[in-house]
Amino acid sequence: MKATTFWWLMLAIALAVVGVVAGLLGLIIRAAQRVDEHAAAIWVAGKQIAGNTVSIWMLEKTNEQVARMLESTRSLERTAASIDEKLHGLAVASRERG
Repeated sequence: MKATTFWWLMLAIALAVVGVVAGLLGLIIRAAQRVDEHAAAIWVAGKQIAGNTVSIWMLEKTNEQVARMLESTRSLERTAASIDEKLHGLAVASRERG
């Protein structure tokens, strides 16, 4: 084999290797871009979830306040019932006296 033929053969092999490496590098770059796109979508979804759940901690405070209001309402109900019984008793006593 002549030196020039050998040189052309090595040049062709080198170009083929460079082509394969360039193709693989292109595939790696595209895969990295897809990962980046998916990561961005996950980031957006995470921010939306955080925005939708930011006020959940307030539910505990709301429940505490509602429990207090319920107890106050029950106390008012008991007081009103007691007043009603006393007024009813006074009305009955008043009728009996004439």
